[in-house]
Amino acid sequence: MATLIRPRWPKAAPFMLLYALLLGACSKQEAGTEPVRPVRVAVLGQAPFQASAEFAGEVRPRYESQLGFRVAGKIAAREVDVGTTVRRGQVLMRLDPQDLRLAASQAQASLRAAETSRDLADADYARYQELRARNFVSESVLDTKRAALRAARAEAEAARAAFQSQANQADYASLRSDVDGVVTGIEAEAGQVVAAGTPVVRVARLDALDVVIGIPEDRVGGLRTGDQVAVRLWAEPEEAIPGRVREVSPAADPATRTYPARIAIPPRSGVRLGMTATAQVAASSGAGLRAPLSSLHYEGARPESGWWSVARCAGCPCRSSARWATTCCWGRACRTARPSSRPASTCCARARRCASCRPTWHAAAIPRWLPAACR
Repeated sequence: MATLIRPRWPKAAPFMLLYALLLGACSKQEAGTEPVRPVRVAVLGQAPFQASAEFAGEVRPRYESQLGFRVAGKIAAREVDVGTTVRRGQVLMRLDPQDLRLAASQAQASLRAAETSRDLADADYARYQELRARNFVSESVLDTKRAALRAARAEAEAARAAFQSQANQADYASLRSDVDGVVTGIEAEAGQVVAAGTPVVRVARLDALDVVIGIPEDRVGGLRTGDQVAVRLWAEPEEAIPGRVREVSPAADPATRTYPARIAIPPRSGVRLGMTATAQVAASSGAGLRAPLSSLHYEGARPESGWWSVARCAGCPCRSSARWATTCCWGRACRTARPSSRPASTCCARARRCASCRPTWHAAAIPRWLPAACR
């Protein structure tokens, strides 16, 4: 029978394995070289600028009428829909004209009766005039007939006016557009009973358009009626439409707490009601340094007023701001010193030890706490 012989490991084997792992961890690793990244630089210089503010708004009609029937009744038919282009005099809605026609017939009958009474009084007065000429009746009887004739004529005129009013009300059963425009809203449907003057259709004119924007409280003082504004539509951002501030509300909107302003724009093809627009309002102008947006840097959650600069001696990027001063020389960055934690002289001393060069500080970004020798 074969005998299985187990190998015997020395008792010090675990300690030898642990010693080998410790030697491997203490070995010095080679530091990798940081790749050189090319950057684009630009020379800053004084240039005139004009600061502007942009406000979002929408295109609205300057004139929008809420039309309603001049008489009460039941809506029989609706002739237009929202978005329908209408002409002046076009029928928009109709009421049930049955009751109005009956009222007009009654007024016409009353007019005929009044005219008959007037004709009778006129003939009677003519006969009494002949009798008075022959001295068959007294003057008082003739005066009575003359008064009856005048009353009959007045009643006929009143009946005629009532008949014309009822005829007009019968014509009011058809709601017609007063202007050329487009239907922007329908407030009632067929079968609904409406009172006189109740708005049922909204019609907007297309020959005068406004862009309505909201101005915040800190900017409303710089906007005046008549100022020129550049308006751009979201659908056509490349094309600027000249506009003029037509109206600035004296009271703030209770919901948005902004001041509504209306900017008049000329009518043109492609501009539709409700389009999103951006109004560019000039805020201030002057001269200063012009820098690309990609050169600006941020520290944490709060943006710092500074940008990346390049040292003349080394050509390496350095950051400069009103609170930080980082000097970068020959590819190595010196430690950054804050005014609250370390004096500025320490930063300058470290900068001199890095290399005998100074960064390119810009006039607008030189920290006030930085000594004159380090600027």
